[in-house]
Amino acid sequence: MARGRIQTLLATWRSLLDGGASYREAERRAELAQLRFRDGRAIPRHIAVIMDGNGRWATQRHLPRSMGHHAGVEALRRVVQLCDDQHVPMLSVYAFSTENWGRPQEEVDALMRLMWETIRTDVERLHRNGVRLRHIGRLADLAPDIQEAIRHMMELTQHNTKLHLNVCFNYGGRAEIVDAVREMMAAGMPAEEVTEEAIGRHLYTRDLPDPDLVIRTGGEMRLSNYLIWQAAYAEYYSTPTLWPDFDDADLLAALDAFAGRKRRFGKLDSQVAEVPPASAPPSIVSSLPQAAVKGAR
Repeated sequence: MARGRIQTLLATWRSLLDGGASYREAERRAELAQLRFRDGRAIPRHIAVIMDGNGRWATQRHLPRSMGHHAGVEALRRVVQLCDDQHVPMLSVYAFSTENWGRPQEEVDALMRLMWETIRTDVERLHRNGVRLRHIGRLADLAPDIQEAIRHMMELTQHNTKLHLNVCFNYGGRAEIVDAVREMMAAGMPAEEVTEEAIGRHLYTRDLPDPDLVIRTGGEMRLSNYLIWQAAYAEYYSTPTLWPDFDDADLLAALDAFAGRKRRFGKLDSQVAEVPPASAPPSIVSSLPQAAVKGAR
């Protein structure tokens, strides 16, 4: 304890002597230790995307809203490839929320058909490319044929490790927490055993890393009930680009913004600066939990 205080005092004294340069360098090194790097560039381990703007994109072109959703699928295919190119190991996308059931029935039906068609046409190609697909959300509310297709895509790709793609379909952050609490109560968990770690073990994402970066397209500045537990310390990036138009320049702009952020995780600058820098950044696969690498539970 005394040794730690002496080291802190010495560090403070040195920083005063050199105008704070040593302190800033220690702080920078501690921040770098929290990040992953590729070719000298900080890269998020997990990006979560709120794909907003399909309807507005279609309206601007005097097209049916369903055409906007089809264009959104093309954008997703593009971004999956871009994440692979940028060595981002995990991507989560908000495809259909629990609140989206309140949309006109015609649009809901179109989204369900699009989900089924996308799985049918893309799963084999994604599997060949080493992409692992996972569904995040309430599966039981979906039609039986969609449930079957989702189970098939997860079973087929469960051992792939090149890129982890989590499709949040019929997902809501509050619903996820409710389901976690119900699961704990059903297991008879005593109140004194309910901790943040215990809740985390009962979430849909229990074996996945939290997102480092949340990107929202379409210009809005809210999470919309998306990964509200997991994104507590994620960096947030909003772009006015509508989702169907999101391309490599937009993704690189988001990655540039992420690389320039200072991540304290609730601590003071002085506390962050005390963390020793890592000797070497982890590899893409080793930075993921082993449960996520080896397969779903």
